[in-house]
Amino acid sequence: MQNPRQIAFLALREVHRRGAFADAALDRAFGNSQLNDLDRRLVTELVYGSVRRMRSIDFIIDKLATKKSSQQPPELRTILHLGLYQLEYLNQIPPSAAVNTTVQLAKENGFSGLSSFVNGLLRQYIRLTDNDLNPLTVTNYKSTVERLGILHSFPEWLVKLWIEQIGETETEQLCEWFNQSPTIDLRINPLKSSIAQIETAFKSHNISTSRIPNLPQALRLNGSIGAIQNLPGYSEGWWTIQDSSAQLVTHLLGPQPGETIIDACAAPGGKTTHSAELMQDEGTIYACDKTASRLKKLKENADRLQMKSIKIHTGDSRHFPEFVNLADRVLLDAPCSGLGTLHRRADARWHHTPENIQQQSQLQSELLANAATFVKSGGVLVYATCTIHPLENETVIRSFLDSNPNWQIEPPTIDLPVQPSPEGWVKVWPHRNQMDGFFMVKLKQD
Repeated sequence: MQNPRQIAFLALREVHRRGAFADAALDRAFGNSQLNDLDRRLVTELVYGSVRRMRSIDFIIDKLATKKSSQQPPELRTILHLGLYQLEYLNQIPPSAAVNTTVQLAKENGFSGLSSFVNGLLRQYIRLTDNDLNPLTVTNYKSTVERLGILHSFPEWLVKLWIEQIGETETEQLCEWFNQSPTIDLRINPLKSSIAQIETAFKSHNISTSRIPNLPQALRLNGSIGAIQNLPGYSEGWWTIQDSSAQLVTHLLGPQPGETIIDACAAPGGKTTHSAELMQDEGTIYACDKTASRLKKLKENADRLQMKSIKIHTGDSRHFPEFVNLADRVLLDAPCSGLGTLHRRADARWHHTPENIQQQSQLQSELLANAATFVKSGGVLVYATCTIHPLENETVIRSFLDSNPNWQIEPPTIDLPVQPSPEGWVKVWPHRNQMDGFFMVKLKQD
């Protein structure tokens, strides 16, 4: 099967019908096809984009159809999503092509009798937008929260949370940022290469790169790059993919040659291998994770980068008494909601609720209390998450410090591209810093 829109439909059907994650559904759909790079990119855009913009597209259906989107046959709703996503968000696809291919999808997937409805709804939408009457922009919304939630396709509890933290203007900027395609950053492996060498290699392949201030190993790729494993230096272990904000975490940890490091929630290993690089691969890093399959990925990364200092431990880091008072430095990159990386995880905005954020916060507090016991006298602990939710970050740290008066925050002493807070932690807001949303803080015992 080589029709990219049909493949996108099958992936989205799995997302809507079975609650599958978009990336997993996409991988399975690709496994049964042989598409060229251009068609693969189209399928990826259609699937991630339709999931990301689901609330906005449902709103359009609600405005134009007699039956609300929730009342449409589920697979027909998916087909309408694909058509409307192309019309509203993909300027490079001619409207006639978007309409005709969507009508064809309806016919090929059991909705021949409703193909005229699909055709009529999409053409009605085109007429409205041609006359500056797009339902998304002409509607009188009840509140700013509703407007931002529908216009940018986010649940209202999230929009409300962000407005409380950064105000309406910045919340809209954040929403817009999260709806962009993510950038790809590399972290240079200084044990095998140099940033100048890799810049030259990429330039010879007509791939544009840019450096990131105060991050000596970071290189951002600009434009289309194709398959990652085909890029120069991949198989030689010259670099690995890691967003700039994740690189900040390990610089804050500051591993030194000869030290003992514990990475308490290590997989898939970006910060573990970064620690090994900063230690010049001299010393011992215990990489722990309870998911064996994710640790396999860590081992593959470590082998490709040719790291020798990493020792893998499978299991829950809360159950490793042998680590008590062992480490010079401990990294707890805690499992979290990932609300700082919504541009990378198309469906994450729909999977979380205030209730499961509260549960995450409790787990994070448990992990932090336990990880603190791994630190030897005079050692340091870095707590980090890729979320910007206060319950998973500031609340966890304040609670820990209240319960452990012998610990305190150690403000960063290195130059960072992000200004630390007065309290001494670092919070990366994506729209301000042009990198993934992150929180990180360095703690030290008195």
